Amino acid sequence: MGFRLANVADRAVLVEGDEYFDVAELSDELSAELGDGRLGPDPMQAIAAPGVLADLSAALRSIGRVPTGSIRDVVLGPPVPRPQKVFAIGLNYDAHAKENGRDPSTSPVVFTKFPSCLVGPTHDVEMRGDGCDYEVELVVVIGRGGKDIAPERAWDHVVGVMAGQDISDRPAQMAATPPHFSLGKSFDTFGPTGPVLVSTDLLADRDDLRVTTAVNGEVRQDGRTSDMIFDVPTLISFLSHITTLCTGDLIFTGTPEGVGVAQGRFLADGDVITTTIEGIGTMTNRCVRVSDAMRFGS
Repeated sequence: MGFRLANVADRAVLVEGDEYFDVAELSDELSAELGDGRLGPDPMQAIAAPGVLADLSAALRSIGRVPTGSIRDVVLGPPVPRPQKVFAIGLNYDAHAKENGRDPSTSPVVFTKFPSCLVGPTHDVEMRGDGCDYEVELVVVIGRGGKDIAPERAWDHVVGVMAGQDISDRPAQMAATPPHFSLGKSFDTFGPTGPVLVSTDLLADRDDLRVTTAVNGEVRQDGRTSDMIFDVPTLISFLSHITTLCTGDLIFTGTPEGVGVAQGRFLADGDVITTTIEGIGTMTNRCVRVSDAMRFGS
């Protein structure tokens, strides 16, 4: 039985339609049935207990319960607010590699985003330059951690998936040789995620999801995760052979073609980024020019 997990005021909540239910309160209410499976309010504790979340979600469907509130009336935070590690994969779609003048890599191109860049699905993107870019990505959330994970077992280590934007300050990214991938993509607010964490059993096909980015209503990116060069199991296995994956670790799995840098169309103050992934939902993030970042060589 699947679940949709969100973050309201740093509290884990289960989402059903437009309504949400506080996990800790629901867990207390069902403590007799759950036994030792009671959960507190911390979203990081919740993602470590997918079985309990599934039980709570099933209880919502089987017995009518009064919701805590409507998600229309609250501001959602990042479903996974404090991951230990945030990986990102570059050039993982053939057409995206080609629009950047690159041949497809024979090995995953991996960089990191600092966890401090993560924000919720409606948070403003705060820009500090004129060369900021968008990149829609499926974000995989590790549930059960592990080392040397075989590809055929990789999905068993995933608690769920989210939508993500890998926002990039291209001048900062390309200011040095080799490029500052991690720095250029880790400005504060450069990691919108959400709107919810969806367990993969609620997806029609976890390996083939439509992903889109629109800017001010104009669709700029439209791809499918089945077009990844390195699929989710391959990425999980590859990373786990280098470092132990921990509960809550995130993997931004790459973006399809249509990014701004390839078209000379960067984000501007007031632009609205709409990110949608099939079966997961939509994020809407407004771009706000807040200051100028320090630049060298200019």
